[in-house]
Amino acid sequence: MSLSAKTCIPCREGVPALQGEELEKLKAQVPGWQVVDGHHLWKACTFPDFRTALDFVNSAGAIAEAEGHHPDLLLSWGKVEVKIWTHKIDGLTESDFILAAKIEQIHHK
Repeated sequence: MSLSAKTCIPCREGVPALQGEELEKLKAQVPGWQVVDGHHLWKACTFPDFRTALDFVNSAGAIAEAEGHHPDLLLSWGKVEVKIWTHKIDGLTESDFILAAKIEQIHHK
């Protein structure tokens, strides 16, 4: 099953953050996203103007609300930076990659 077809699962404290082979396997499923310091996912998405970037932010926000998993979104003219991690464990879980895959789908519509 593709990541974008899955649903984010609430994380419990004490769950270990993804590392090593598990992390690399999931990273391969979200091309264009960077794993920064093994801690969070990051991507800069470009758009032709402010309005299109804002529409993307609103769509990403709707996905975040539906999934109950919320990224940091930095909106600027023609660009949105997306940063995702699981705050409860201060690291990455599968849900972070699921959210990235769902956001990636709307970026390339």
